[in-house]
Amino acid sequence: MIRVLLADDEHLIRTALAQMLELEDDLTIVAEAAQGDVAIKLAIEHAVDVAVLDLQMPGKDGIAVAEQLAKDLPACRCVIVTSHGRPGHLKRALAAGVRGFLPKTTSAVTLASVVRTVHAGGRHVDPELAAEAIAAGDSPLTPREADVLELAASGAPIDEIADRAALSPGTVRNYLSSAMNKLNAANRHEAVAVARRMGWI
Repeated sequence: MIRVLLADDEHLIRTALAQMLELEDDLTIVAEAAQGDVAIKLAIEHAVDVAVLDLQMPGKDGIAVAEQLAKDLPACRCVIVTSHGRPGHLKRALAAGVRGFLPKTTSAVTLASVVRTVHAGGRHVDPELAAEAIAAGDSPLTPREADVLELAASGAPIDEIADRAALSPGTVRNYLSSAMNKLNAANRHEAVAVARRMGWI
């Protein structure tokens, strides 16, 4: 019997998935969580075989949960299910050791099959998401440019971003300018939009 944890902050989706996966003879849902940090605790407590994680959750996102479980529960395989399948997210997930990456439009039959595949040591990435990630290429942003751009996403003034990033205002302007050039954006708001669409921040 494959012991599965489901983590999704949308109660209806999580419950529906649990009910559908429980119909499979070889799968059992041993824990459910609505937050990433709770998912880590329950996965360890129940020694789960496979964790099916929503990408975006309160506490920690699915990729952060997968990174933590790789350290604390290395036998657990992680599958990300998301409605935000951006190329950057897929690359981050694979780098974190995630074994499966699927859109939320996936059928329960496919999800059950993927759970079995990753439990057996295989991988499964949705072909359409994989093709988009390959076409998009790697993020042109440096980690620092991505950090500053993410801080700029709220519309905060330069001085506030500088404070939060522990940088000088001039350095923040340089990072933002560099990010805008790399993303062919007219301003920082457009740069944020492009980077978000690609999953680079």
